[in-house]
Amino acid sequence: MNTKKYTSLQNIQSDIREGKTSCVLLADYYISQNKKHAHLNAMLEVFEEEVRAKAAEVDDKIKAGTAGRLAGMFLAIKDNICYKGHTASGASKILENYEAVYTATALQRLLNEDVIIIGRCNCDEFAMGASNENSAYGAVKNAADNTKVSGGSSGGSAVAVQADLCLASLGSDTGGSIRQPASFTGTLGLKPTYGRISRSGLFSYASSFDQIGPITSSDTDAGLLLEIMAGVDDQDATSSSAEVTTYTPNASKKYKIAYSKEAMESEGLEPAVKAAYQDIIAKLKTDGHTVEEYSYPYLDYMVPCYYVLTTAEASSNLSRYSGMLYGRRSEQAHDINSTFKKSRSEGFGTEVKRRIMTGTFVLSADEYDAYYAKAQKVRRIIKEESEKILESYDLFLCPTAPSTAFDIGGKQSQDPIQMYLADIFTVQAPLSGLPAISVPTLESNGMSIGMQFMTKAFAENELLNISNRVTTYYTG
Repeated sequence: MNTKKYTSLQNIQSDIREGKTSCVLLADYYISQNKKHAHLNAMLEVFEEEVRAKAAEVDDKIKAGTAGRLAGMFLAIKDNICYKGHTASGASKILENYEAVYTATALQRLLNEDVIIIGRCNCDEFAMGASNENSAYGAVKNAADNTKVSGGSSGGSAVAVQADLCLASLGSDTGGSIRQPASFTGTLGLKPTYGRISRSGLFSYASSFDQIGPITSSDTDAGLLLEIMAGVDDQDATSSSAEVTTYTPNASKKYKIAYSKEAMESEGLEPAVKAAYQDIIAKLKTDGHTVEEYSYPYLDYMVPCYYVLTTAEASSNLSRYSGMLYGRRSEQAHDINSTFKKSRSEGFGTEVKRRIMTGTFVLSADEYDAYYAKAQKVRRIIKEESEKILESYDLFLCPTAPSTAFDIGGKQSQDPIQMYLADIFTVQAPLSGLPAISVPTLESNGMSIGMQFMTKAFAENELLNISNRVTTYYTG
């Protein structure tokens, strides 16, 4: 059996060409890895028989010279991305037996290039959370320290890559759900520009924020996955027709980078994260990039604005799970009212209920102007000011999260406000519709620290290129 850990598809395909491995051997390896690390609770299901059959099929295609660009890549998918004929539960009891009737557009484009889907990943229920403790199927454990959280909501997707359960994974990012777990697990997490990748087949949480994106160990894999998934889709009216370009690393390019003054001075920033922030600034300067302090005075307004808007959208989107058309129906239901009330009460977890009720409140006739309408105005200001930064600079830098991975069941987990503040640096990009990436840097007590870069709309290649440079600072 193949026992080598791969960190890029390029290396896998090279070894396949040289006869050092095969998709069948890799299938056996990743299946065994999933069994070995089942205690991490990163995967809700591994498609063993299907994976072995698909691996043999791709090996035949490779020999015939007809294989797609992703031949040899084993990919895990977040449990809120539809894959026809497979369970898609959103890590919620209300959809625990739901079988997808079609495949998400982004995923289908990868399948067309011979990617092999290893299984579906655990996540916070309906992608609502920053620690992956809100899953109906239990918390995901950080592979570096099993007492620590994985981050959320794409915690299973991040740990799957961290623990070598697959080569790469797909997550979804609404307010930081790809980037924050990437920071906690030492992986690369990319949130594309809003509309860059079709949302067709992605469970809706907050429709004006949600985006599918990759979690990988290399910038080249992230770039290839992005390129294949991106582009306009007739099934998603919000998908963009902006040109999709190929990513090629450019080590000679120098950037003008702004870093957040308010983030550096934030009282909630852990000393180790601040040290990592200062370290990357120094390394970027040494590498010849221009790095300057920039005051962005809206830091304290972004989390409240984000949660008003996303809970409002969630309140509307999750109204479809009523126990009437599909999903869980309570055995105690006996009329329309009891069907709605009992099915939703039994099927939804505490955090999902909290956000639905909050969203319903801010959309109510008496509170609409005070909360929802005002938050929309604040979002416009945040977007305009974020774009203003990027008129003068190529990139905007800040920590991905204010801390390293915290304890499972710890203080943050018990206090919803503290948990929401874990998104303080990541919500700016989705509020603005801009792309952002988390890149692993230093570690503290064995736990990784990610730094976040944000750039202009549809300039994801710049994020991948700077991540390529930053990776060399810390891996040699």
